[in-house]
Amino acid sequence: MKRSAIAFSVLMLSVAAAAAADDPIATRKTLMDANGAAAAVSAALLKGDMDYNPTVAKAAIMTLRAVSHSYGAFFPAGSDKGNTKASPKIWEDAAGFQKELAEFQEHADAAAQAAGKNGPADLAAFKAAVTPIFDDCKDCHQNYRLK
Repeated sequence: MKRSAIAFSVLMLSVAAAAAADDPIATRKTLMDANGAAAAVSAALLKGDMDYNPTVAKAAIMTLRAVSHSYGAFFPAGSDKGNTKASPKIWEDAAGFQKELAEFQEHADAAAQAAGKNGPADLAAFKAAVTPIFDDCKDCHQNYRLK
């Protein structure tokens, strides 16, 4: 399980890097898929649907962190057209979007720091680390994602 979670994270980010050169929209989608997978694993841990495992928790946190630091690079001018859920508000309110992104990065960095080398020690520590990240996701989706 531990290796699977880590391998999945690496795979998702590798696919994103490969797609980035040609299609920023596809890259954003791939990164959000990785983010969504990390969020799903996190939710399963938090709800008790999966037994808590600090290595799996750390893999989820590190995936969220990697996405937070790469996602913002894939919103070039003109990438608001096509098959995307990105709201035009991203480009209309670039400063606001950058602020949301900076908060995501800050909270993901803090979660990674709190996770330490071996992952959060227990479920309470994991919850404390990821809750601010999920709040960031909710805020950004409410403000900068098409319904």
